Amino acid sequence: MNIFKLYFLPKIMSEITKIRRYFCLIALFLSVFLIFPNPASASINDDRYDGNIFVVYAGNGSLVPAQFTLKQTLAVNKPAILVFYVDDSSDCKKFALIVNQVQAYYGRAAEIIPVDVDAISPETKYSSLEPGYYYTGGVPQVVIFNQSGDMVFNDKGDIAFEKIDDKLREVFNLLPRDESVELKRRSFNELNSELTE
Repeated sequence: MNIFKLYFLPKIMSEITKIRRYFCLIALFLSVFLIFPNPASASINDDRYDGNIFVVYAGNGSLVPAQFTLKQTLAVNKPAILVFYVDDSSDCKKFALIVNQVQAYYGRAAEIIPVDVDAISPETKYSSLEPGYYYTGGVPQVVIFNQSGDMVFNDKGDIAFEKIDDKLREVFNLLPRDESVELKRRSFNELNSELTE
Protein backbone atom coordinates (compact mmCIF):
# COMPACT_ATOMS: atom_id res chain seq x y z
CA MET A 1 0.00 0.00 0.00
CA ASN A 2 2.88 2.36 0.75
CA ILE A 3 4.34 1.73 -2.71
CA PHE A 4 1.01 2.74 -4.23
CA LYS A 5 0.95 5.98 -2.25
CA LEU A 6 4.55 6.77 -3.10
CA TYR A 7 4.56 5.86 -6.75
CA PHE A 8 1.04 5.92 -8.28
CA LEU A 9 -0.75 8.62 -6.25
CA PRO A 10 1.49 11.50 -7.44
CA LYS A 11 1.05 10.39 -11.07
CA ILE A 12 -2.72 10.19 -10.67
CA MET A 13 -2.80 13.63 -9.04
CA SER A 14 -0.66 15.03 -11.87
CA GLU A 15 -3.08 13.64 -14.47
CA ILE A 16 -6.08 15.06 -12.58
CA THR A 17 -4.42 18.50 -12.55
CA LYS A 18 -3.84 18.29 -16.33
CA ILE A 19 -7.47 17.30 -16.88
CA ARG A 20 -8.62 20.24 -14.73
CA ARG A 21 -6.48 22.64 -16.79
CA TYR A 22 -7.92 21.31 -20.06
CA PHE A 23 -11.43 21.50 -18.62
CA CYS A 24 -10.85 25.14 -17.58
CA LEU A 25 -9.54 26.03 -21.06
CA ILE A 26 -12.52 24.34 -22.71
CA ALA A 27 -14.94 26.12 -20.35
CA LEU A 28 -13.27 29.47 -21.08
CA PHE A 29 -13.45 28.85 -24.83
CA LEU A 30 -17.14 27.92 -24.64
CA SER A 31 -18.04 30.90 -22.48
CA VAL A 32 -16.28 33.40 -24.75
CA PHE A 33 -17.39 32.08 -28.13
CA LEU A 34 -20.66 30.28 -27.54
CA ILE A 35 -22.38 31.61 -24.46
CA PHE A 36 -21.84 35.36 -24.86
CA PRO A 37 -23.79 36.98 -27.72
CA ASN A 38 -22.09 38.24 -30.82
CA PRO A 39 -21.23 41.93 -30.93
CA ALA A 40 -23.98 44.23 -32.17
CA SER A 41 -24.14 44.75 -35.89
CA ALA A 42 -26.38 46.94 -37.97
CA SER A 43 -26.94 46.99 -41.70
CA ILE A 44 -28.48 49.82 -43.64
CA ASN A 45 -29.34 47.51 -46.56
CA ASP A 46 -31.80 45.17 -44.87
CA ASP A 47 -35.24 45.40 -43.32
CA ARG A 48 -34.13 44.26 -39.89
CA TYR A 49 -34.74 46.24 -36.70
CA ASP A 50 -31.42 47.60 -35.43
CA GLY A 51 -32.71 50.38 -33.16
CA ASN A 52 -33.99 53.86 -33.87
CA ILE A 53 -32.87 54.80 -37.39
CA PHE A 54 -32.05 58.41 -36.50
CA VAL A 55 -29.75 57.34 -33.69
CA VAL A 56 -28.12 54.33 -35.39
CA TYR A 57 -27.74 55.53 -38.99
CA ALA A 58 -27.81 59.33 -38.83
CA GLY A 59 -26.04 59.60 -35.49
CA ASN A 60 -28.69 62.02 -34.35
CA GLY A 61 -30.68 61.28 -31.24
CA SER A 62 -32.03 64.84 -31.02
CA LEU A 63 -34.88 64.09 -33.42
CA VAL A 64 -36.55 61.40 -31.32
CA PRO A 65 -38.76 61.83 -29.54
CA ALA A 66 -40.04 64.97 -31.23
CA GLN A 67 -39.91 68.01 -28.97
CA PHE A 68 -43.27 69.37 -30.11
CA THR A 69 -46.41 67.93 -31.64
CA LEU A 70 -47.87 69.08 -34.93
CA LYS A 71 -50.65 70.90 -33.05
CA GLN A 72 -48.16 72.78 -30.85
CA THR A 73 -45.96 73.72 -33.81
CA LEU A 74 -48.77 75.05 -35.97
CA ALA A 75 -50.21 76.98 -33.00
CA VAL A 76 -47.06 79.15 -32.88
CA ASN A 77 -47.01 79.66 -36.69
CA LYS A 78 -43.80 77.72 -37.18
CA PRO A 79 -43.24 75.60 -40.29
CA ALA A 80 -43.48 71.86 -39.61
CA ILE A 81 -41.95 68.87 -41.35
CA LEU A 82 -43.60 65.52 -40.68
CA VAL A 83 -41.39 62.54 -41.46
CA PHE A 84 -43.20 59.18 -41.44
CA TYR A 85 -40.90 56.18 -40.97
CA VAL A 86 -40.49 52.69 -39.56
CA ASP A 87 -37.32 51.46 -37.90
CA ASP A 88 -37.17 48.19 -39.84
CA SER A 89 -37.12 49.54 -43.39
CA SER A 90 -33.94 49.87 -45.42
CA ASP A 91 -35.49 52.80 -47.32
CA CYS A 92 -36.16 54.62 -44.05
CA LYS A 93 -32.68 53.82 -42.76
CA LYS A 94 -31.15 55.48 -45.82
CA PHE A 95 -33.62 58.38 -45.63
CA ALA A 96 -32.58 59.11 -42.03
CA LEU A 97 -29.39 60.64 -43.46
CA ILE A 98 -31.42 63.03 -45.60
CA VAL A 99 -33.57 64.04 -42.62
CA ASN A 100 -30.37 64.73 -40.71
CA GLN A 101 -29.21 66.95 -43.58
CA VAL A 102 -32.54 68.82 -43.56
CA GLN A 103 -32.17 69.36 -39.82
CA ALA A 104 -28.67 70.77 -40.30
CA TYR A 105 -30.02 73.59 -42.48
CA TYR A 106 -33.58 74.11 -41.25
CA GLY A 107 -33.66 72.58 -37.76
CA ARG A 108 -33.85 75.92 -35.94
CA ALA A 109 -36.36 77.56 -38.27
CA ALA A 110 -38.76 74.62 -38.72
CA GLU A 111 -39.93 71.85 -36.42
CA ILE A 112 -39.00 68.39 -37.68
CA ILE A 113 -41.45 65.82 -36.31
CA PRO A 114 -40.49 62.19 -36.94
CA VAL A 115 -43.55 59.92 -36.73
CA ASP A 116 -43.08 56.19 -36.26
CA VAL A 117 -45.88 54.69 -38.34
CA ASP A 118 -46.14 51.73 -35.95
CA ALA A 119 -47.09 54.20 -33.19
CA ILE A 120 -50.01 55.77 -35.08
CA SER A 121 -53.21 54.66 -33.40
CA PRO A 122 -55.57 52.82 -35.76
CA GLU A 123 -58.48 55.27 -35.65
CA THR A 124 -60.95 55.69 -38.46
CA LYS A 125 -60.93 59.51 -38.32
CA TYR A 126 -58.17 61.92 -37.40
CA SER A 127 -58.11 65.63 -36.75
CA SER A 128 -56.13 67.72 -39.22
CA LEU A 129 -53.78 68.47 -36.30
CA GLU A 130 -52.83 64.79 -35.92
CA PRO A 131 -50.09 63.13 -38.02
CA GLY A 132 -52.33 60.14 -38.81
CA TYR A 133 -54.52 62.46 -40.90
CA TYR A 134 -51.67 62.92 -43.42
CA TYR A 135 -50.24 59.41 -43.54
CA THR A 136 -50.92 57.80 -46.93
CA GLY A 137 -49.61 54.29 -46.32
CA GLY A 138 -46.00 54.36 -47.50
CA VAL A 139 -42.65 55.13 -45.93
CA PRO A 140 -40.64 57.23 -45.91
CA GLN A 141 -43.13 60.05 -46.36
CA VAL A 142 -42.52 63.79 -45.89
CA VAL A 143 -45.22 66.40 -45.35
CA ILE A 144 -44.28 70.08 -45.07
CA PHE A 145 -46.48 72.84 -43.62
CA ASN A 146 -45.78 76.54 -44.01
CA GLN A 147 -46.08 79.19 -41.30
CA SER A 148 -49.83 79.50 -41.93
CA GLY A 149 -50.37 75.79 -41.35
CA ASP A 150 -51.04 75.01 -45.01
CA MET A 151 -49.69 71.74 -46.38
CA VAL A 152 -47.30 72.69 -49.20
CA PHE A 153 -45.53 69.38 -49.84
CA ASN A 154 -46.49 65.71 -49.53
CA ASP A 155 -44.34 63.02 -51.11
CA LYS A 156 -43.21 59.52 -50.26
CA GLY A 157 -40.44 57.16 -51.27
CA ASP A 158 -36.84 57.99 -52.05
CA ILE A 159 -37.07 61.79 -51.86
CA ALA A 160 -33.91 63.73 -52.72
CA PHE A 161 -32.67 66.39 -50.32
CA GLU A 162 -32.80 68.94 -53.15
CA LYS A 163 -36.53 68.41 -53.63
CA ILE A 164 -37.20 69.05 -49.93
CA ASP A 165 -34.74 71.97 -49.92
CA ASP A 166 -36.47 73.60 -52.91
CA LYS A 167 -39.82 73.51 -51.11
CA LEU A 168 -38.36 74.82 -47.84
CA ARG A 169 -36.67 77.66 -49.74
CA GLU A 170 -40.13 78.66 -50.97
CA VAL A 171 -41.56 78.42 -47.45
CA PHE A 172 -38.83 80.68 -46.05
CA ASN A 173 -38.77 82.99 -49.12
CA LEU A 174 -35.14 82.19 -49.90
CA LEU A 175 -33.48 82.49 -53.29
CA PRO A 176 -33.55 79.32 -55.41
CA ARG A 177 -30.46 77.14 -55.10
CA ASP A 178 -29.16 78.05 -58.58
CA GLU A 179 -29.30 81.80 -57.76
CA SER A 180 -27.82 81.75 -54.27
CA VAL A 181 -24.52 80.86 -52.73
CA GLU A 182 -24.49 77.27 -51.52
CA LEU A 183 -25.15 77.03 -47.80
CA LYS A 184 -22.00 75.89 -46.08
CA ARG A 185 -21.61 75.05 -42.42
CA ARG A 186 -18.47 76.31 -40.70
CA SER A 187 -16.13 73.72 -39.30
CA PHE A 188 -15.70 73.41 -35.57
CA ASN A 189 -12.14 74.83 -35.68
CA GLU A 190 -13.19 77.96 -37.57
CA LEU A 191 -15.82 78.62 -34.93
CA ASN A 192 -13.26 78.23 -32.13
CA SER A 193 -10.73 80.54 -33.76
CA GLU A 194 -13.36 83.30 -34.01
CA LEU A 195 -14.24 82.92 -30.35
CA THR A 196 -10.63 83.12 -29.17
CA GLU A 197 -9.55 86.17 -31.19
